[in-house]
Amino acid sequence: MGVKPAWEVSRSVIVRAEEDADPSLGCPPDQRSLQHHIKYGVIVMDKPPGPTSHEVVAWVKKLLELDKAGHGGTLDPKVTGVLPITLQEATKVVQALLSAGKEYVCVMRTHREEEESKVVDTLKLFEGEIYQRPPIRASVKRRLRTRTIYQIDYLEGDGRNWLFNVACQSGTYIRKLCYDVGEVLGGGAHMQELRRNRSGPFVENDLVTMYDLADAIDLHKENGEEEPLRGIILPMETALSLLPKIWIRDSAVDAICTGAALAMPGVLRLESGIKKETMVAVMTSKGEGTALMRAETSGEEILRSEHGIAAFPLRVLMPRGTYPKMW
Repeated sequence: MGVKPAWEVSRSVIVRAEEDADPSLGCPPDQRSLQHHIKYGVIVMDKPPGPTSHEVVAWVKKLLELDKAGHGGTLDPKVTGVLPITLQEATKVVQALLSAGKEYVCVMRTHREEEESKVVDTLKLFEGEIYQRPPIRASVKRRLRTRTIYQIDYLEGDGRNWLFNVACQSGTYIRKLCYDVGEVLGGGAHMQELRRNRSGPFVENDLVTMYDLADAIDLHKENGEEEPLRGIILPMETALSLLPKIWIRDSAVDAICTGAALAMPGVLRLESGIKKETMVAVMTSKGEGTALMRAETSGEEILRSEHGIAAFPLRVLMPRGTYPKMW
């Protein structure tokens, strides 16, 4: 297999400089007040069949009485599974989720009886880089584009119905994949059922239902219990877990929050594998998401350079003034 999905890439942390964090500044994500936990939170919803992704987000907003929420990748009404919903300020991390890969389990129905070996061989042809034109019902322009299928794992079939897992780049249309497989087979095929079992770092074990959320809200309102809500809502930093990270000095945080570029002296630690022009997550020493940035150079160059720019801002995640101005 060629390109690996982000969840299969292993990274190690490399120390560039040592500095003790000021305990009076900032707050580790798991120690935020409930109000801030929600404000910077993500819910990994098990989307049911029927409603649109937008409708599910609207229900979550109404239940939590929020004015802003987003989601990490649209699912068609009939499709079920992993739908990350970002709350309030956490909507800023959607960009990181949309760039992460996805996994699906699919039932493809062929329009005639097919031999199992032929279906398996045909599915394997679609691993790697493929060309796709989004289907007519898609919400994006129907221009030809390339997408990467990381892996297709055939599970079982009965001559007409074929079950398989597919790990792919975001923006891959499984409905179109099934159609194209049918064209190669010669008899045609369509997507019968689809469930998303991964969206970036989030998998089925992270899933909660709308009923879980409603029960947790009721327990908080009636009994003041915070733990059920805290268990359902994850810190927004979990959405950044597949991005390579750079941890910065406390003195650099507020400058980054104003939209400044990250200078080399501000870097304390970084993860291996950072490449030029790729997206990185910039974190405080306490693990708070500060910004999404574009690496100006490689991780190796950041480690050995005393001067210059390490990364340029794409999206600031932390409000100005969270850390004091030290520049």
